[in-house]
Parts: sequence; C-alpha cells; structure tokens
Amino acid sequence: MAHAENETTINRSPEDVYAFLADGLNNPAWRSGVQDITLKSGKPGDLGAVYSQTLTGPGGRPIVGDYEITAADPGKHLGFQVVAGPARPAGAYRLSEAPGGTTVLFTLDLQPKGLMKLVGPVIVRTMNAEVAQLTKLKNVLESA
Repeated sequence: MAHAENETTINRSPEDVYAFLADGLNNPAWRSGVQDITLKSGKPGDLGAVYSQTLTGPGGRPIVGDYEITAADPGKHLGFQVVAGPARPAGAYRLSEAPGGTTVLFTLDLQPKGLMKLVGPVIVRTMNAEVAQLTKLKNVLESA
C-alpha cells in the first residue's frame, strides 16, 4: 500500500480549519493541482457529498479526480474517497487542538492495482507532494 502523510499547526480554531477543508470549493486556494471543482451532489462538507474535480495529471494533462466525503466529524475528522480517475486514494484530515490553533494531520492511502503497481514510486512521490501542500493551507488560513 502507498501511504503519505504530513502534519502542520495552523493558528486558527479546529472549527475554522474544518469548515475550510470540508468545503471542497476551497481546494483551488491551496491545492496547486486543482484546475476546476464543483459540488456534484449533497451539501458542502456533508457526509456523502460528492465533488467533481479536474486535476493536473502527468505531463500537465487534465484528469478527473472526483471524490466523496466518507467521514464528517466537525472540528475533528474529515475523510474522503476518490471515486473517479486513474488513482483512487482514500484520505483524511485529523484535527486536534494545539496551543494557539489546530494541528492538522493529512494522510493519503492507495492500494495500487494492476499496472499501477509498476509505477509505485511515482505514485508515492505524487502523494507526498499532495500532503506537502499543508504548508500552503496554513499560509492561506493564517492570512485570511
């Protein structure tokens, strides 16, 4: 299984951080690979909500990466599962109170299948780059 994780502390309340993360329409503000995103079904941030997104793929080609919210515990835990696209990782944001703010742990897990197993190191690099964007999330939320 491919796994990536990163953690940072943001000088905002767990409720503020959760609200920002739960609304997928905020993704372009901090995730550089998101070209376009819309709410496909459900209410923003609610369990079962599905977001349709276009991501920058290999060679700059657009790829789909739609995801569904699979866990929604405001201020504490937000989980998602990618439901469309070539790679379908599960991810989670775990939030905990920290002095002056919120510690955010962002994890991604993927069980490569078929030909994807051959490009395992590339997948792990991509996942590591994705979770590393927590630094940008911190900057966006602390400057708001």
